[in-house]
Amino acid sequence: MKTNQLPQLTDARRLARLEPPTGKVRMVLDTDTYNEIDDQFALVYALLSPERVQCEAVYAAPFHNDRSSGPADGMEKSYAEIGRVLERLGKTPAGFAFKGATHWLGSVDKPVRSPAVDNLIARAKAAGDEPLYVVAIAAITNVVSAILLAPEIMEKIVVVWLGGQPQHWPRATEFNLEQDVLAARVLFDCGVPLVHVPCLSVAEQLRTTQAELARFMKGHNTIGDYLYQIYSDYFPDHFARSKVIWDLSAVAWLINPAWLPSALVFSPLLRRDWRDLPHTPGMRREHTWSHDSARHLIREIRAVQRDAIFGDLFRKIAQHP
Repeated sequence: MKTNQLPQLTDARRLARLEPPTGKVRMVLDTDTYNEIDDQFALVYALLSPERVQCEAVYAAPFHNDRSSGPADGMEKSYAEIGRVLERLGKTPAGFAFKGATHWLGSVDKPVRSPAVDNLIARAKAAGDEPLYVVAIAAITNVVSAILLAPEIMEKIVVVWLGGQPQHWPRATEFNLEQDVLAARVLFDCGVPLVHVPCLSVAEQLRTTQAELARFMKGHNTIGDYLYQIYSDYFPDHFARSKVIWDLSAVAWLINPAWLPSALVFSPLLRRDWRDLPHTPGMRREHTWSHDSARHLIREIRAVQRDAIFGDLFRKIAQHP
């Protein structure tokens, strides 16, 4: 199946879906939770924000870096980490957390089926007039597999994806995008209502320090202590050092879109170039954005209000029993 063979939403329908949410919304979270430490913060933020989001399910996504031996191992470790976070929030994973893909999308004709994909399809099909927001903070394999298996769910969902770089950046390359480039390409081509959260210069603004977490998170409850501990363990030395908690951005857009200024832009084309980069010996493969004003529109986040987002998270953790 080619992406241009997928059913297309009308422009009016897509634009309506891309309007920032104004009330409480339904959402699911797709996360490579053990990839580093930011996914845990995002999961906690979603679950402690019931006034704005009803988090109905969480899906373990694959990843492969020095914390896993491959995508299947990464997904399993993410699923286990989801359980550790839920335990500290007094919530059971049964019927709420689901395992996702064990390998990357190899072809658009072979979506990667999993319990997470089946659950996403079922929830999307059961949605009424209000959309189901699919917040994805990992490689987009699970979400794209669901779209390829059941294209009709594009009428029912809005995808909020953290991945890649801003469209004006000289390269698109970033961890979530590079893990499954084919799935990322399908995401931008298929026409699903998409809110794109770029990393550098956008989500990158969400930095905090060990000292700040010790002051506003540590000692309030088990989940605050857990987030403080995994942050502290991530670096051997925290002197004059901050860490980006990237994934808070995607959840924060649902909680208060005013904290994340955005604009409607034409969906970019993801292409692969071989480039001779400065300070890099030889040619290197780089994925870049190409632009076409005949393409459908998506929403791109342009900035984040760092203090408002962390302030909201810290208050909610302090108030959690």
